[in-house]
Amino acid sequence: MNRFFFASLFLFTVPVLAAPQDDQYTLGPDSQIQKSVPQGKVIQMPAWTNSKIYPGTTRDWWIYVPAQYKAEQPANVMVFCDGGGFVKLDGPFRVPVVFDNLIAKGQMPVTIGIFINPGAFPTSNPKDKPRSNRSFEYDSLGDLHARFLIEEIFPEVAKSYKITSDPEGRAICGNSSGGICAFTVAWERPDAFRRVVSHIGSFTNIRGGHVYPALIRKAEKKPLKVFLQEGSNDLDNQFGNWPLANQDMAAALKFAGYDYQFVMGEGTHNVKHGGALLPETLRWLWKK
Repeated sequence: MNRFFFASLFLFTVPVLAAPQDDQYTLGPDSQIQKSVPQGKVIQMPAWTNSKIYPGTTRDWWIYVPAQYKAEQPANVMVFCDGGGFVKLDGPFRVPVVFDNLIAKGQMPVTIGIFINPGAFPTSNPKDKPRSNRSFEYDSLGDLHARFLIEEIFPEVAKSYKITSDPEGRAICGNSSGGICAFTVAWERPDAFRRVVSHIGSFTNIRGGHVYPALIRKAEKKPLKVFLQEGSNDLDNQFGNWPLANQDMAAALKFAGYDYQFVMGEGTHNVKHGGALLPETLRWLWKK
């Protein structure tokens, strides 16, 4: 199996191999901690083990609460698939740092971040690696993951923090299989999510996701705002060609009149480009 694809099947907290084409993408000042900027807090939540949507799974997850959050005012919310990689302060995205900086400058609204890993099935032998449920949760079409977030995760967050019920104030982001998952969640439930960020999205035939460009062209336009990032040296394997699939997605969104942005770089199946773009991506995503 292609080594880059093998890595993409699992949490991207496991390093995804970079190539020289990826080295040009580096983090800018908005991805660095600024001492003069109020810093939000990141809370690691108890492992989620009682899912009815994905029974038998367990997963880690975190919540970011900005310093400007006020209990009497509902905050916007943004979900990150493969959340462990996005929430790390020394990782490729450093989302809490970017949120701190952009919120302080008024370049995005006060937004609670939910960082959630895909589920895994524990084993009876603690020495054995749990079986990942990532591909089923992320690559599958349909409304299961949207329901998981809406019916299970959001109510748990709402016990402690007030989040908006306005779908215009809800966003979701992911990489690779998490990228197609982010789109699927909003496509299935635009009443609950309307802003999407997909990096190196797997709009290929892993579990049928290659059909999206045709669906977008034929279906009634949905009120979504979509950001796509891709690299010209991304995967080409038995499941499809990632650069072509993402170009086809962008062409379909354009044809159907969507509010979208597509950035094609030169990278491989790697998150460095998406991380470097993140501050500008979020400015665009939340701009009214």
